[in-house]
Amino acid sequence: MNSQTRRLSLAGPAGPLACAIDEPAAAPVGVAVLCHPHPLFGGTMDNKVVQTLARAFVQLGYRAVRFNFRGIDGSGGAWDEGRGEVDDALAVIAAQRAPNLPLALGGFSFGGYVASQAAARLPADQAAERLVLVGPATAKFEVAGVPADTLVIHGEQDEVVPLAATLDWARPQALPVIVVPGVGHFFHGQLPLLKSLVVRHWR
Repeated sequence: MNSQTRRLSLAGPAGPLACAIDEPAAAPVGVAVLCHPHPLFGGTMDNKVVQTLARAFVQLGYRAVRFNFRGIDGSGGAWDEGRGEVDDALAVIAAQRAPNLPLALGGFSFGGYVASQAAARLPADQAAERLVLVGPATAKFEVAGVPADTLVIHGEQDEVVPLAATLDWARPQALPVIVVPGVGHFFHGQLPLLKSLVVRHWR
């Protein structure tokens, strides 16, 4: 993301997991673990939306942790249809969460599914402070129910995950969804807006 980005490898359930860590200017107020889009369609931790989430969290004072799912660019193992990828996220959370600092979880597209499932599997005494899901893959994966303060952002003209699918998922939870007019799945030309939405609505 920038010259200060620290890259390292963590032990994962199917082999090493490649990670990238960005630190805030001062001591971190929390740790944000961010999940990337579908690995079979080119998704990696360097996806522009995931990097935008990382920048937003760094601005909010968090240590931002991105990682590649199994089988992608330096991470061992192979695609596991979403099951093992949730295990990967839980391994990164366990390795990177800091004592006495809140944990935030974020994800884009398939990564939104993974973040929701990882959050649902954390013990109550280790629950995430809050989640942010951007264009979560509600049409093709079983995105878990999430806490009422979860930040959900979706493009009105999302061509990969129809907005209607996310509204259908959110409706039974009475969960608000921020809809960005005229924007597609990858937020082309609107990444600064996405960043400002996260920063503005997080607190």
